Amino acid sequence: MFGQTTLGASSVSSSASRVFRYEVVGLRQNSESDKNKYSIRNSGSVFITVPYSRMNEEYQRITRLGGKIIKIEPLTAEEN
Repeated sequence: MFGQTTLGASSVSSSASRVFRYEVVGLRQNSESDKNKYSIRNSGSVFITVPYSRMNEEYQRITRLGGKIIKIEPLTAEEN
């Protein structure tokens, strides 16, 4: 089950099992995204699922790519 180990759910920290979804607009192709093997669309929203422990890193990456986060929402195990 999501967020549990063989030691039981109580041994997992609450931050380890938290996942968030960023809604991002304005991502564009640039020198940072050229390292990817795929192109980035210039229009519409993109949804990015991020674990709590990587939220800051992902925010910085989105900013480097010229994106703007317009919504952050927590996800439950049923939504993943």
